[in-house]
Amino acid sequence: MAASEERENSGSTLLTVSIAFAANALVAAAKSVAAFLTGSASMTAEAAHSWADTGNQVFLFLAERRSRRPRDRSHPMGYGREAYVWSMFAAFGLFTAGAVVSIMHGIQEIIAPEPASDFVVAYIVLAVAFVLEGISFTQAFRQTRRAARQLERRTLEQVLISSDPTLRAVFAEDAAALAGLVVAFAGVLLHQLTGSPLPDAVGSIVVGVLLAVVAVVLIDRNRRFLVGQGVTPDIRESVGRRVLEHRDIARLTYLHLEYVGPRKLYLVAAVDLQGDHPEHEVAVALRRIERELEDHETVEEAVLTLATPEESALVF
Repeated sequence: MAASEERENSGSTLLTVSIAFAANALVAAAKSVAAFLTGSASMTAEAAHSWADTGNQVFLFLAERRSRRPRDRSHPMGYGREAYVWSMFAAFGLFTAGAVVSIMHGIQEIIAPEPASDFVVAYIVLAVAFVLEGISFTQAFRQTRRAARQLERRTLEQVLISSDPTLRAVFAEDAAALAGLVVAFAGVLLHQLTGSPLPDAVGSIVVGVLLAVVAVVLIDRNRRFLVGQGVTPDIRESVGRRVLEHRDIARLTYLHLEYVGPRKLYLVAAVDLQGDHPEHEVAVALRRIERELEDHETVEEAVLTLATPEESALVF
């Protein structure tokens, strides 16, 4: 990935988070008013969902900004993993402020049901919310699809395995929001048609379960990257070829790649250099090649060692 593409992806992620924050804040306020006026359990669940999403965008904004700081003496691998820490906070927020509140409210509504009114207000707010959430989701989808095309992946595959936790969170939360709006609409409609608050309460629980599933998936993905997520075979092959294409490298026998942040890799390799040079020249050459590999935007740090003759060469 070229430096210009890296900067473009980072800028696009900040734009995606900003659009999601604005959309969620407007939607949360509208849903809260509608929930107060209608007394709908599904609308209350949706309001809790949107407020949780709004707060989460703050965490995601911090994740994107703090993870981009350059490495220093106290953090030799950089600050990239901060993205997974703050994204983890956002996922926990979605679970507690979104899923738990929605499920509890739905259960309370089943135990002590209250009739709803002003259904037209709920329908208008749901329609407006669908448009705003759709705009946010479209931005996230376009950025994800662009990244997927660069890596020759399917869009959904890119969402699941991408090293960018902020983009994954926005995509997943917006998709869940759109699905939740459909569930809420069905709950409100059935409440109006049947006169029973039960479908509305069930809708609140369904929204909560949906948010819980999304939150658990996001938590698991962030956990994997925090403890040292390896790269996918296509990334490994791409980096392996890049190392072997270096003019001073004749053979590659060992390659370790680990994510230390969004689109940032720690590279360790055992190589055989071209020619037969004295030890001091080899040491200087290895340090130079490491710096040249680190010039690539995706390599945070490269560490090279010499391969032994009996080691088998890696082929990419």
